[in-house]
Amino acid sequence: MQDTFKHKGMRKQLINELREKGINNEQILNAFDAIPRHFFLDLIFEQQAYSNQAFQIGAGQTISHPYTVAFQTDLLELKKGEKVLEIGTGSGFQTCILCQLGAKVFSIERQRELFLKAKKIIHHFNFTPRLSYGDGYIGLPSFAPFDKILVTCGAPEVPQALVDQLKVGGIMVIPVGEGRDQIMQKIVKLEDGTIETTELGVFSFVPMLENKVK
Repeated sequence: MQDTFKHKGMRKQLINELREKGINNEQILNAFDAIPRHFFLDLIFEQQAYSNQAFQIGAGQTISHPYTVAFQTDLLELKKGEKVLEIGTGSGFQTCILCQLGAKVFSIERQRELFLKAKKIIHHFNFTPRLSYGDGYIGLPSFAPFDKILVTCGAPEVPQALVDQLKVGGIMVIPVGEGRDQIMQKIVKLEDGTIETTELGVFSFVPMLENKVK
């Protein structure tokens, strides 16, 4: 895997585009600069890797638009050292962004093909998240509670198991809705165990499937 001056130049252009779209968290932008997105895509997409597009990564899944990754990450209000549960490892790009930001990442992937591929590339960066092959709907109760939870697939509803694994005061970012489009929700868990939800626009994700591991 090579990271040329051309790739770095394209990353700078992407970062400028993210700024124009309202992403102004410099730590997130620096993480995008540090993690070459083209490493996570097939060579056929290499020249388009730094456009604001989603791409197929196998097993019927996609790598999210860079803006979507940045937007979700920004909503987490992440602090270094926080425990983050990621539902949907996918290509591993979002996982690496979270690791680059100093999070202690626990990530679940239900597609074995993607789990194995992501594990390899994440280790290339010498990051050490805890990667799990399994059902994201049930989370990782044995490692709970989590400061933050990030869901990178469209959920028909907010899984109660994930709410239960979120710390009081913690934040979950999850796209909710059935069909092609979902509403991005930022959920804060209150002291009495209830949740406060803010809706933040329409996005499109592959569906989150319950009780299905492939």
